[in-house]
Amino acid sequence: MFYLIKLFPEITIKSRAVRRRFTRQLRKNLYKVLRELDHGIQVRSEWDAFEVETNLSSLTKIVQLEEKFRCIPGVGQVYKVDKYPLPSMEEMFQFAKKVYFESVKGKSFAVRCKRMGKHSFTSVDVERYVGGRVNEECETAGVKLKNPDITISLEIRDECFYVVRKKISGLGGFPLGCQDSVLSLISGGFDSSVSSYLSIKRGLQTHYCFFNLGGKAHELAVKEIALFLWLKFHSSHRVKFILVPFELVLEEILKKVENSYRGVILKRMMLRVANRVAAKLGLEAIVTGESIAQVSSQTLANLSVIDEVSNSLVLRPLCTTDKQEIINIARRIGTEEFSKNIPEYCAAISKNPSTKAKAVRIEKEESRLDMEVLEKAIQDTRYELITEISQDLTKKITEVEVVHFAEKGAIVIDIRHPSEQKVTPLRLGEGIKSINIPFYKLRSTMQELESHQYYLLYCEKGMMSRLQAAYLNDGGHQNIAVLELRDEEHKKLNVLL
Repeated sequence: MFYLIKLFPEITIKSRAVRRRFTRQLRKNLYKVLRELDHGIQVRSEWDAFEVETNLSSLTKIVQLEEKFRCIPGVGQVYKVDKYPLPSMEEMFQFAKKVYFESVKGKSFAVRCKRMGKHSFTSVDVERYVGGRVNEECETAGVKLKNPDITISLEIRDECFYVVRKKISGLGGFPLGCQDSVLSLISGGFDSSVSSYLSIKRGLQTHYCFFNLGGKAHELAVKEIALFLWLKFHSSHRVKFILVPFELVLEEILKKVENSYRGVILKRMMLRVANRVAAKLGLEAIVTGESIAQVSSQTLANLSVIDEVSNSLVLRPLCTTDKQEIINIARRIGTEEFSKNIPEYCAAISKNPSTKAKAVRIEKEESRLDMEVLEKAIQDTRYELITEISQDLTKKITEVEVVHFAEKGAIVIDIRHPSEQKVTPLRLGEGIKSINIPFYKLRSTMQELESHQYYLLYCEKGMMSRLQAAYLNDGGHQNIAVLELRDEEHKKLNVLL
């Protein structure tokens, strides 16, 4: 099975040297991500595209592969194709007929051929010949060059001929690893999640920094969303999750700062820490989810005062984006439901906030603060690889039980995101029941489930299920374990897709 991977158009207009560097990096990223599904996958690069060859035969695996294609930065379009050595015109028609015969019946159509290389014929010659033969033999409603019902897509690249079976839109943007690394301040809300995604899409290796103001529940929720973004969009690269305990800093602000300046000063304190973290990790910039005038602390005057405390460049991908646009992006990438369920923490919101804070007044307010509290927060900051973010929960007295086979009587809870459940629905063997509860709803739903029933949490890689099981075990739910399918043999025994 073959796929043609087309580069995001902005890559194709780069200089020769830059384009070569981008394509080399994208090839590495494609191979690293796709080989998780097929260890024998081949990725061959050409000047403006990649050819991916896979021997996958499972429909489930193929669907997962195509979903991976959609989420890799730098990919513009993906064509699922049949590949042949360059044939005669008549053979081109026969190959096209094999794919499109049923779909063009009773419908208008057009033939589109893209050609690269030196040939004795033109693209128009191919379109006319194949189109004429299809019209003669395939019981169509006729040729329609503008807005046809069906477009027969063909491609010729030197001595190879491709019939396009399916077109898949890619993520676009630049390949990860071609740009510098950044630190994204993530709270789990709509804005910070989307700004992190936009940074990733632009090819920035994005690390996550979370300032914990609301305890363990908030921490877990933000770890979930960071893990989701990493698994979906940038698992080709190692990423850190930085956790800053900020409760005492907030307490200091609430006790000593005038109400109307609390929001601005809290942001300045966060940016001071982020600047130190970025410097320690050698990161080039800080990313925030702020949008101009969305809230009082995000006026131009206040943002200017906030930025004064940072030596790092502060990037704001959403600075001119409306809230509804942000929510629409969150819905498209799959983070909307996460953000809806993020615990609210409103203690730092001012009742009558200043929209035009002056640096002199802000500095006067800050002079009352004990900066040792901030230094303590920096000292206690934890740095973890995102693949290890569940370890702080699993290192408790209650250890997570992991099983590799679902026995009769157990109920499997599929905690994957609904988009993943839709792509690869879970169907279990006889006597084993499953229910779908996305992980961001699991904690609130557990109280409604039977306490005497034994439940197995399932996700694709086991990371999210371990994280959730550890949290639930720690909360007193001892009837929870993790279902982890180790290999193809277990999958055949347990999961019939």
